[in-house]
Amino acid sequence: MPHVVVKLWPGKPEQQKIRLAEAIAKDVMSILNYGEESVSVGIEEIKSKDWMAKVYKPDIQDRWDTIYKKPGYDPF
Repeated sequence: MPHVVVKLWPGKPEQQKIRLAEAIAKDVMSILNYGEESVSVGIEEIKSKDWMAKVYKPDIQDRWDTIYKKPGYDPF
């Protein structure tokens, strides 16, 4: 049962977040052969000042070996 979490800075319109969640769910269903009932997508807004502590360090830096699409920015 895939659950995808997207973390991004605040400010994107609700309609864009809905479209993003729908597109991610569609690709997950297509690529992994899951039904719609099996896939969920969450979106968390993280303030830019909190990005390093709440996202980069715990989800990217500390899990580098599990990141399949690595970021193209260096926060340091």
